[in-house]
Amino acid sequence: MKAKKTLIWDWNGTLLDDAEICVYCINTLLRKRNLKEISLQKYREVFTFPVIDYYRSVGFDFEKEPFEIPAMEFIDIYHQLLPEAPLFKNVEQTLSGFSDQKFNQVILSAMEQNSLINTLKSNRIHHFFDQVFGIDDHFAQGKLQRGMELVSRLNQPLDEIVLIGDTLHDKEVAGHLGVEVVLIANGHQSKERLLKSGARVLDSIGQLQEVLLN
Repeated sequence: MKAKKTLIWDWNGTLLDDAEICVYCINTLLRKRNLKEISLQKYREVFTFPVIDYYRSVGFDFEKEPFEIPAMEFIDIYHQLLPEAPLFKNVEQTLSGFSDQKFNQVILSAMEQNSLINTLKSNRIHHFFDQVFGIDDHFAQGKLQRGMELVSRLNQPLDEIVLIGDTLHDKEVAGHLGVEVVLIANGHQSKERLLKSGARVLDSIGQLQEVLLN
């Protein structure tokens, strides 16, 4: 992967360690509806996109209530807890290292745009990114469309770009965009699920420089 010049970073679960917060949020919603709570391990086994399918898999019945109700409840709780979510170990060191190597670094996320920018700034890493592409609502949809807009704006050969994420959806998005993908197996989906996709899977962000610079 030595020819790569641009890194498209996913945010949640790739740079930001927020899976445990997400489990807390969904369990709060499940308790309210007298549904069975889930563990972090179970979460990583069932979390998927579109997120409405994930909600169904853990027991929500959208004939009883529209998806938007629990989805917005989740977002409200999530944003209350978001300041508690740390960056993964070695994130700043890794971003700085790639910056020193003159990589172009951008963010592509299913987080709402303003929330994304604010949390990047609060974690003091906003300056590492040349562009930040979130979505225009809180329902974690539209990442592929934003990715297409991002690649168009980058205006460079696709074989110079790699997407770094933590979910099968990131692999799917990379496939549609025509760029390579590397998945990190400590975010929102289990390593076993990621390996089955055939993608290159790493255990931590700290392994990326060795992969991308050799």
